[in-house]
Amino acid sequence: MWRFPVKEEIKVTNSEWYVMNCLWEKSHLSLMQLVPLLKESAGWSKSTSATMVRRMTEKDLIGYEENGKTKYFFPKVKKQDVVVQETRDFLQRIYDGSVGMMMSALVRQNDLSQEDILELQEILKAAQTKTQKTKRKG
Repeated sequence: MWRFPVKEEIKVTNSEWYVMNCLWEKSHLSLMQLVPLLKESAGWSKSTSATMVRRMTEKDLIGYEENGKTKYFFPKVKKQDVVVQETRDFLQRIYDGSVGMMMSALVRQNDLSQEDILELQEILKAAQTKTQKTKRKG
């Protein structure tokens, strides 16, 4: 049974996702540009937003470039990398790393459309092709 390798890397809290999503959508935003976006999405005040941005800068999730007195913040991690890490963590925590158990639970609990089934078949076919190519090289 195939499992994701377990490794600790990027940790983004639920609150940090709000900031990251803003910056992944539109990079290089000043705090004054972020504040209304974070008020709308998270309900945060200016001081909460500033505190979160400062902590995330210290945590090296985001960086900034200065233009005059204004700092323009940008993500230092790719969304895809964070999504992959979050998926690995979820899979390990809930399903002990078993992709099969997760897929079985999802299929049993949800009515899959024909489109969903075709998409899953394409994903599995691509994975099988990749595995076969890897075996040939080794």
